[in-house]
Amino acid sequence: MKIFPAIDLRGGKCVRLVQGDFNRETVYSDDAAATALRWQAAGATFLHVVDLDGAREGHPKNLDAIKKILDAVTIPIEVGGGIRTLDDIDALLTLGVNRVILGSVAVENFNLVAQAVARFDDRIVVGIDARAGKVAVHGWERSSTVTAAELAKKIADIGVSTIIFTDISKDGMLSGVDAKTFAELAKSSGADVVASGGVKSIDDIRALKAVESSGVVGVIVGKAIYTGALDLSAAIAIAEG
Repeated sequence: MKIFPAIDLRGGKCVRLVQGDFNRETVYSDDAAATALRWQAAGATFLHVVDLDGAREGHPKNLDAIKKILDAVTIPIEVGGGIRTLDDIDALLTLGVNRVILGSVAVENFNLVAQAVARFDDRIVVGIDARAGKVAVHGWERSSTVTAAELAKKIADIGVSTIIFTDISKDGMLSGVDAKTFAELAKSSGADVVASGGVKSIDDIRALKAVESSGVVGVIVGKAIYTGALDLSAAIAIAEG
């Protein structure tokens, strides 16, 4: 199971939001590339980068910061947030991004996801962000009528091999994870699932590691490593050991 340190970008800065609320922001660094290097030095083997401005506005906005991260680190990164077209995807992959995360577009333009998977294969990951079981879109500011389980099965059926599943109610709350929820989504969809939202301690890493066999292949860690509640190197040792 892989640990993905999260770098959320807003205005080029490294920030964290609470439950996706843009009015509840904490700025952790003005230098996202330095933050990326910090997590790489702690042992991270993959970084999870989200363009929050892009997610809100519907097209990538923090490309300069993403390029600086790519120039700074030697490990692969995945990027999500506001990616709505094949051109957006191609531009990010050409820039050097390893995987592109599609979110809102999976609900609103499913054909594009199918085209992207056909063209870029496993370099396409779909992020499913859910509140009370329903998928949220546009930087989590709107809810759809689609359930997370329905969407996960649908996208797995067209060849998406990895899903990032975020429980919005827990995101940024340091409230702990419900490993069973992630395991059930992996089993019902048949896709690999990366868990996101709520990690607060090493016990959460152990809980997710225990359901790895169900298809939970990774976990995104954010606020916990920024506040010091979770030691990244210790988490990696357990998850990837």
